[in-house]
Formats: sequence, C-alpha cells, structure tokens
Amino acid sequence: MKQLPGKLLLLLLSLSCFFAKAQNKQLNILIIISDDHAYQAIGAYGSRMMPTPGIDRLAKEGAIFKNAFVTNSICGPSRACLLTGKYSHVNGFKDNQSTFDASQDVFVKRLKAAGYQTAWLGKWHLESKPQGFDYWEIVPGQGHYYNPDFIQMNGDTVLKEGYVTNIITDMAEKWITNRDTSKPFCMVVGHKATHRVWIPDTQDLGRFDNIKYPLPANFYDNYDGRYAAAHQDMNIANTMRLGYDLKVLPDTGFGKGNYTRMNAEQRKAFDAYYKPIEKDFLSKHLTGKELTEWKYQRYIHDYLSTAASLDRNIGELLDYLDKNNLAQNTLVIYLSDQGFYLGEHGWFDKRFMYEESMKTPMLARFPNVIKPGTVYRDLVMNIDIAPMALDLAGLSIPKEIQGKSMLPLFKNKEYKTRDAVYYHYYEWGEHSVVPHFGVRTSRYKLIRFYQITDKWELYDLSKDPHEMHNVYGEKKYEKEQAKLITRLNELAKQYADVEAAKVLETP
Repeated sequence: MKQLPGKLLLLLLSLSCFFAKAQNKQLNILIIISDDHAYQAIGAYGSRMMPTPGIDRLAKEGAIFKNAFVTNSICGPSRACLLTGKYSHVNGFKDNQSTFDASQDVFVKRLKAAGYQTAWLGKWHLESKPQGFDYWEIVPGQGHYYNPDFIQMNGDTVLKEGYVTNIITDMAEKWITNRDTSKPFCMVVGHKATHRVWIPDTQDLGRFDNIKYPLPANFYDNYDGRYAAAHQDMNIANTMRLGYDLKVLPDTGFGKGNYTRMNAEQRKAFDAYYKPIEKDFLSKHLTGKELTEWKYQRYIHDYLSTAASLDRNIGELLDYLDKNNLAQNTLVIYLSDQGFYLGEHGWFDKRFMYEESMKTPMLARFPNVIKPGTVYRDLVMNIDIAPMALDLAGLSIPKEIQGKSMLPLFKNKEYKTRDAVYYHYYEWGEHSVVPHFGVRTSRYKLIRFYQITDKWELYDLSKDPHEMHNVYGEKKYEKEQAKLITRLNELAKQYADVEAAKVLETP
C-alpha cells in the first residue's frame, strides 16, 4: 500500500478529529414535563411555600420564562400541543375524552428521521400508543404513585416497585446511559407528579407539617360579575373529598387505588402518618369555614410534599447530565402541562383561562447559548417547543406548525415577540368549567364563555392581577375592549379556530 504524503495524512487526521468533535457536539434535547405543577410553588418564581433547589438550578444556570402559557389548560391536550406544535382543534385532541392520533406529524418523527434517538418515558396520557419514538415506556392513563404499572413497547404491562417519580428518573438515566452515543438524543420525561391525589414519597410525608400556610387573598372569592367562576365545581370547600383527596376517611377511586398498590412497608409508613391525622380530624367535628380551612392546609401539605420528590428528581437528572459530560451540549427545558390553583379563588385544579391555570412554569438550561440567570418576559407558549426542537436540529419547520421557535430568543438573534397569546378550553363536564376562549396581552385579558352561557370577561392585569373585577362593558375600557375583540377575531382566524370564529359572529 502506497504511503500517503505527510501533509495529506496530517490533513486527514485533522479532519477526522474535527468530525469526531463535531459528532460529540451534537445537540441533545431533554424535555421534562410534569403534571399540574403550579408556578406559585417554585422558588424561582418568588414562592416561599417550599424550597425547590432542583428546579431553581435551571433558572440560575439558564433561564426562567415569566410569561409562558398553555393553549388549553388540561393534561392530555397540553401534551398533544407540545408534540404537534398545534392548537387542540387542529391536532384533534381537545379534551381528555379524546384519543390522540399518534400517526400525525409530530416533531419527534422528524428528529428521528434526521438521525436523533427519541424516547418518551413516564406519563403519556394520550390514550393511543406513542409513535415516532425509538423507545417508550408509559404508565396507563394517569398511572399510580406507588408500584406503578408501565406499558412497554411489546404491549406487555409490567409493575415496577417503588415511587413513580423516582422510577421515571431511573428509567431516564438508564436509557441515556445505554443509548447509541454516536447519535444525538431527544427524550421527553413525563412525570405523574403533581397530579391529584397528591400522595408523597414516604421520605417526604409530613415534610411541611410545621408550616401553617396563609390563605390566598382571594380564597373566599364571591365570584361577583363572573358567571363561569360562580358555577364551577372545583372548589376546596365543596368539591375536595376527605377520603379521595385527603386520606382521612375510607373512600373509593384514586385514593383507595393507590393505597391498595402499596407493599407492606409502604403502607406501614402511610398509615403511621395519616392515621393520627384522621384521628385528630374526627375528634374536632369541624364544620363551615373551619372545615374548609382544615382541608386547605391538608391539601397544600400533601401537594407540596408530592412536589418535593419532583424537584429532587429534576435536580438528580441535572446532576446525571453534569457527571456524564452531557450538560454542555444538551438543552434541558422544564415545564408543566399547565398551571394549577393552590387555593386561589378557593380552588384546586386548572382549566380556566385565569393566570394560575393558563400560565405554566417554564425554565431552560442551554450552556454557551443561554446566559445563566436570564429572565425572559416574552409571551411564549407550549406549542413553541416543537418548532424550537426542529430549529435546534437544523430542520425546516413545517408551515402547518402554529408555534414559533424560541431558538432565536435563546441566541439573542432577531426574535419578534408576540403581542398576544390565544387560548381555547373546549371541554364541558369535568368540574363544570364552561368552554371558553380568549386573548391575553401583556396587560389585558379578554375571555368569551360560550355553549352553556354567553358571557364576556375583561381584566386589566396591571390593576387587577388576581382577576377579581370583570370590567367588560365599563365605559373607561371601551376603546381597549374594542381593540381586544378585534385582536381576538384575528387570532381565531389565524389559528383556524372555526368554532370560535362562529361564536364571535354573534354579538
């Protein structure tokens, strides 16, 4: 074999090293999506309710989004929006009674075709089987907190012993470890926490019991001037159940279902914590406001204790990336599938277009791209993640995608921020929340309720951040109201929301 000239050999070796380094620099995408996690419970958002060092790391080492919103504040549909980059009426999954058409175009299919390894682990909640993933392992439906079942790709269902949040993190780390390291990866980690019925890990039981949490200022909201708010069924006083939610009386449903899955050791810890609480509760014979406020404290203590494991596991996954030299070339983005009420308006749950529900926590870490400690106040949405992932991979963004890539924002390149976000909640039934759609700008929010009632609401968020005073129809706001109605019509047409456009045709 003829020996290559020295300079040519050196050039080839240099090129080989260059491409090897480039291959190692391929950008990975890690999306962590929780369930019903309220931004009000996160330290980086100014909360003093609990420490959240794991999530706060993302804000310190990356960025926090102060104005991140969902298009439809409900579990399954929010995940469908994330996958497709499209509104619920376009991707076909408008409520939790639907089945997601997983054969449609989702961003992970395009990443996979471009050479990415793709995975979804944990809560899926879209009824159909995932498509576009090299690997997936999901809990059936809502899943369980203790000893959960997982549906595997071959169709088998396997019980995994332990606490679901810990199990999902272990699965994620194992998949990253065993992947083909010559390829970049995109993984979605779907956590069950902090979904109802808020059962903490045994190590977190009673973690915050030494704290008596103050009631939100509008806990005893009378819903004056707000028809839909007055007719909901998601209030702590009347809807929250003592057994099902708060574990102090025998009950059926999620509460009992989670309890019967526990092994002897888990049940022993559970009983040792909740039985004294039940005994004390029964001895008090509480009624009226005293009962309601007792329920609030129990709810918040269980919710935050459940969130403690979520935060700890997010921190653990960040540590894993750091220790395995993956942090520098991995975009990590954390969000919840929507916000959640922690007693505001007297509520738990989500669905409404009000801030606590529509606004979701969103934080990102992307070393050498996002400057540590960055605060974004731009209006961003969960439908922006799909185009961002495609943009990051150097792929074209289909014109059908309704979100917009946040990558230019990260890179301090030309980025035209939205002047408004559009929202549409379609489901009627669960918690009796009236279907509605609307527009939110940096200052105002306009909502149109329909089907069950025909009502408008308008809020000046600069003066009324808790959305207590509906100023729709007030003379001092008539000019702004007219502008918002025009903008709402424009957005309904822009996003091809035929149902909303038809409603808007009627005065």
